[in-house]
Amino acid sequence: MVKDILAIGGQPGLYRLVSQAKNGIIVESLVDGKRMPAYAASKISALEDIAIYTDIDDIPLAEVFISIFEKGLSVDPKSDSNSLKNGFKEAIPNYDADRVYVSDMKKVFAWYRLLAEKELITKEIIATYREEKEKEEADLSENS
Repeated sequence: MVKDILAIGGQPGLYRLVSQAKNGIIVESLVDGKRMPAYAASKISALEDIAIYTDIDDIPLAEVFISIFEKGLSVDPKSDSNSLKNGFKEAIPNYDADRVYVSDMKKVFAWYRLLAEKELITKEIIATYREEKEKEEADLSENS
């Protein structure tokens, strides 16, 4: 679902990993489809490596997106801070309000909206994601 989707510091939107280059990677913008190089010096974050703090444990960003999808939330990332906080609280009731900032919420809702527009978050993709996750967990328990 969020595999090979990247956020690049200083660049708007999200990018899909296309290939490896000699001194970086080639990415394609999800917004306009343009390709560009991203160098090792850029702050590149894979969405699958991002998690949201909660009172108990960290939740992978993919799980946050699934919660937003399943609850049918449509929060405008440009909303006021109270609307963002309320929407985030509905998606993740136990998020850590001391460590998750409004700017983080804006990014999450903006990224979700972009991924949903590009049909990278659908019922089918969520079902496939969950099947892969269950398989990984089963493999881990077998090897333990």
